[in-house]
Amino acid sequence: IHRRSFGNINEAKQISLEDALTSKEIHAAFISTENRSHEETIRMFLEAGKHVLVEYPMALSAKAAHELWEMAEQKGKVLHVEHIELLTEEYKQLKREVAGKDLVKGTLHFTGSTLDESKTGFPAFSGIARLTWLIDLFGDLTVTSATREKQKDKNYSRMTVHFQTADKKPLTWIEERGPGMRREKKINFCFTSGCLENFPQAPRSAVGLFMQDQNLFAKKLLGQVSKEELAAEKWRILRCLDLAEVIQQHCEQPEKICS
Repeated sequence: IHRRSFGNINEAKQISLEDALTSKEIHAAFISTENRSHEETIRMFLEAGKHVLVEYPMALSAKAAHELWEMAEQKGKVLHVEHIELLTEEYKQLKREVAGKDLVKGTLHFTGSTLDESKTGFPAFSGIARLTWLIDLFGDLTVTSATREKQKDKNYSRMTVHFQTADKKPLTWIEERGPGMRREKKINFCFTSGCLENFPQAPRSAVGLFMQDQNLFAKKLLGQVSKEELAAEKWRILRCLDLAEVIQQHCEQPEKICS
């Protein structure tokens, strides 16, 4: 299910949403629509008895995400949320560099071009890949503060979130977007042994990121992923969405908005 219409590809005809939902030949759906429609589309396919692979974020509210996951479990269907940011060789190498080190403080700063928030949702949700990195690298986090600066005349937005780790160490996430801004991630993670300010060099993977993710989905369908791995992934995905909602609530308090 895609945000665009493709017509025919290699003699394969694109079918309607209604046909996909009712066809007995279709057992799984890949959802690649605007973020705003993920929740509704997932719900329709789960109700139709299909397995689902969906782009992140799976929903734009934590409540909806928990409901969808519960629905999938009740129906015995796989609900797989694509998080290719965890599959890049760059990230895998970064995770190896961070492993076993004692964090003192850290910052993850993302920049990119402007998004249409009516389609992508609040930045804490559309940028959940960065939040996923922080949770995966440093464990559970607590939001201590979050603010957002918006300059509507310049189509500019900067969200700044402060966290604490379970060991009370500070982490900062900055999500900054504006016209012509280069898509880039910058890190500054300081440990008792020194600081990491540049991404480690990593080779290019021989298998594309989306194919890696689809392979993982296939393994789940075949029952080849352990219960422990599935439980850890469920916790990470839902925890990130819980935090995204908390961040949005902080930023939308009138006294904390700069414009």
